[in-house]
Amino acid sequence: MSTPAPAKINLYLHVTGRRPDGYHELDSLVVFAALGDTVTVAPADGLELAVDGPFAAALSAEGDNLVLRAARALAEGAGVEAKAAIGLTKRLPVAAGLGGGSADAAAALAALAALWGIEAAPGLLDGIALGLGADVPACLGGRPAFVGGIGEELSPAPPLPPAWVVLVNCGRALSTAAVFADYAGPFSGPGRFSQAPADAGELAALLARRRNDLGAPACRLEPAIGDTLAALDACPGVLLARLSGSGATCFGLFGDEKAARGAARVLGAERPGWWVACSALAGHAGARRR
Repeated sequence: MSTPAPAKINLYLHVTGRRPDGYHELDSLVVFAALGDTVTVAPADGLELAVDGPFAAALSAEGDNLVLRAARALAEGAGVEAKAAIGLTKRLPVAAGLGGGSADAAAALAALAALWGIEAAPGLLDGIALGLGADVPACLGGRPAFVGGIGEELSPAPPLPPAWVVLVNCGRALSTAAVFADYAGPFSGPGRFSQAPADAGELAALLARRRNDLGAPACRLEPAIGDTLAALDACPGVLLARLSGSGATCFGLFGDEKAARGAARVLGAERPGWWVACSALAGHAGARRR
């Protein structure tokens, strides 16, 4: 069976505090693109992982790979043998701020639970997901959500309008730990809203009154992110350009599919060393990679 692992996008991300254990608390609106990696699982005599796809070379299929960790944690939690042949097609850049590894782990949990016939007890998958990483619970849910705490507090977002994103990565990996270490505050308040935006323009206006608090430290650590944002901001029809998460990937929000695809084509041609993709937000028509 095959399970999608869609790219995660933080439309805004506020750092609201820091816990005594050193973890930062967040408030964020998370959505998913209609593109990403794919996880496949099949019966096997042992546990194995094969990785292919454009960004396979950046990953190891051994040791602490998050997909293998997810498989072992699920088998242990459910009391079953960890036996499966897992395939991971890696289309998203690594350490890019798109939650790729977290999405892969979440997809593996869902696929393996089905393969192994696990009827998950309440909270089993959620608990395993949080143990694997702060982004994994949201990726396991796979729906637009407000995220709080260190990632374990999920609340439904209001209905969001059809919108398109152009995702751009300058090809530089950026460590989440390094970005948080460089964050100097001050802490922000929550940015949640209850109204359903009527269209992409209204969504962009709401987001413009919020921010990604990790944008400044990310740009200090990797100045090329500033070039990426400037290039997106210059695209005709873009409603908002912002860093997604803590990696080097930025997104441009569009209300018009034609404008989004045109921007992706131009950026891809002008910056052949960049990774550029265009997608509808998950749940809307028009999603396919550039």
